[in-house]
Amino acid sequence: MSGIIEPKDHAPMLRQPADYETLRRDFRWLIPARFNIGVAICDLWARREPDRPALIEWTPSGLVIHSYEDLRQASNRLAHALARQGLRAGERVALLLPQSPETLIAHLAIYKIGAIALPLAALFGRDALEYRLINSGAAAVVTDARGLSKLREIGFEKLPDLRLIWSKDGADGSARDLCADMAVESPDFAALDTGADDPALMIYTSGTTGLAKGALHGHRVLLGHIPGVQFPHEFLPQSGDRMWTPADWAWAGGLLNVLLPSLYLGVAVVCRRFEGFDPDAALALIDQAGIRNAFIPPTALRMLRAIDDPRKKYKLNLRTLASGGESLGAEVYEWGRKAFGLTINEFYGQTECNLVLASCHAAGVSRAGAIGKAVPGHEVAVIRDDGTICEIDEMGQVAVRRPNPVMFLEYWKRPDATRDKFIGDWMITGDLARQDVDGYVHFVGRDDDVITSSGYRIGPGEIEDCLLRHPAVQIGAAVGKPNPLRTEIVKAFVVLKDGFAPSPELADDIRDFVRARLSAHEYPREVAFVGELPLTTSGKVIRRLLRDQT
Repeated sequence: MSGIIEPKDHAPMLRQPADYETLRRDFRWLIPARFNIGVAICDLWARREPDRPALIEWTPSGLVIHSYEDLRQASNRLAHALARQGLRAGERVALLLPQSPETLIAHLAIYKIGAIALPLAALFGRDALEYRLINSGAAAVVTDARGLSKLREIGFEKLPDLRLIWSKDGADGSARDLCADMAVESPDFAALDTGADDPALMIYTSGTTGLAKGALHGHRVLLGHIPGVQFPHEFLPQSGDRMWTPADWAWAGGLLNVLLPSLYLGVAVVCRRFEGFDPDAALALIDQAGIRNAFIPPTALRMLRAIDDPRKKYKLNLRTLASGGESLGAEVYEWGRKAFGLTINEFYGQTECNLVLASCHAAGVSRAGAIGKAVPGHEVAVIRDDGTICEIDEMGQVAVRRPNPVMFLEYWKRPDATRDKFIGDWMITGDLARQDVDGYVHFVGRDDDVITSSGYRIGPGEIEDCLLRHPAVQIGAAVGKPNPLRTEIVKAFVVLKDGFAPSPELADDIRDFVRARLSAHEYPREVAFVGELPLTTSGKVIRRLLRDQT
C-alpha cells in the first residue's frame, strides 16, 4: 500500500535515516488554519484508498476488518443522526464505551459536526461519571447496556443537561437505538469547516489537586501528537505496521498515543475489549492479529514477565514496543530486550500536553532508567520554581514551553487553574526530574498529591471526597504506597465517626464503597484506621507524613 497522506499544509513527518540532532534541527510545525480531526483521519484516506484497513476488530469467531470507507460511511450516518437531534458545534458528547468500532465511529462523527468529544472510561463508577457529566454539561451520551445501567444508578434527574442517550445495544425507553438511527441516514456528510484551535476533545485529568479538571483540546492536538507517536515507534509508518494497545481509548494513552494518530498515518489499529489485562491473551492477540507496534504500560509489561520466553510460546513479529504512563525502570528495560529482541522506547506526557519526551532506539536515543529526550518539535526543560532552567543533574520540575500544538487550550470553566498551570511560557507538570549531561531526562518523583498506579495518574481529591460519603468515615486521606507490580497502590488513612470501631470487615466495606463509585484503579487497596490526620495550620493534610507510614 502507498505511504502517508501529506497535504502541503499538514504537519511534517519524521523521516529516517536521521540522527536525533538532525531531526530536531530540521523539524518545523506546519499547522493549517482549518483542520478537522474526523476528516483528516478518515475521509482523506477513504477518498484515496477506500478499501485500506483502518480498524481490525478481534471477535471470538475471528478478525473483522473495517476499512476507511466503512468508517467514513458509518461516521457520516451518525453525524447526520446527531445533527438531526439538534446537537450543535461546541456541545459536549460523552462516550461511555470500551474499545470497539462504535467508539471510533462516534469520535469521528462528533468531530465532523464540530461538537466536543468527552471520552469516559467504561470502568468509572457512578460518582466519577456523575461529576464529569455534570461538570461538562454533556448534552448527549453514546454508550452500551453496561454504561446505560450506570447512568440509571446516577439518576437521569441529576443530569439536567443530558438530552440524548444512544445505546449501541438497542433502545429501551431511556435510550435511542444507535444502529437504527444510523441506518436511515445518508452515508455522505459535509463536515464542519473547523479551525485548528476550535475545541474538539475534552479529557478529564486525574484530579491531582481537588476534583478532576477537564483539559480542553483543539483539533490541532492530533497534529501535535504525530512526532510524539512516530519517535518511540521508530519512524512509523513502515511497511506492514499494525498498532495495538491494551489501554482504554478513554485515556489519553489509548486515544492520543495510539488510535487517532495511527489512523492519520494510515496504520491499521487492532481493537479488543479486555475485562482485565491477561498476559497470555495479550501475547496471543499480538500473534493472531499480526501486530507490529504496541504501546503497553509498564504495569502490563511487568505482568508479561510471568510468561517464560514469549517468543518461544507465541509467534511474535513486533517491530516497536513503546511504554509510558509511569517510569519503566532499568530492570523492565533490560528484560524487554531479552524477551522480545527489541528495545522498549519509553515516553512521557500529561493529558494537558502529551508525548513531549521519548526514546527512539533507531535514532540513537535510548538509555536504561531514563525517559529519553525532547521529541522533535517540542521544547522541554527541567526548571526551578522561578522558571529558570536547572543545571545538569539538578532536580526540578518538568516543563514544556508554549506555544505548542499538542498543548491544551484551557481547563474547562477553570481560568484560575489554567493560569496556575504556567510559569511564564512554561507549562509546569508537577513532576520532578533531572537532566543529565547528555540531555536525557530522568524521572525522580511527582508532586505530593499525585499517585501513579498501573499507568494511571490518580489524584487524591476525588478519592477523599468519595471516602467522606461513607457513613462511617469522618475524614480520610489517600496516598500512594510503593508496589513492585503497580508502581504504587492507593492507601487510605481513615478517621472514623463516633460509634464506629475499626475492623477488617469495615475496611473491606470502605474499599468496596469507593471502588463501586469511582473506578477499579482508584479505590484504596489498603485502609488504615487512625485517630487523627496530620494537618497544617490551614487545615491541609500533610500527606508526606502519611506516606512515611506506608
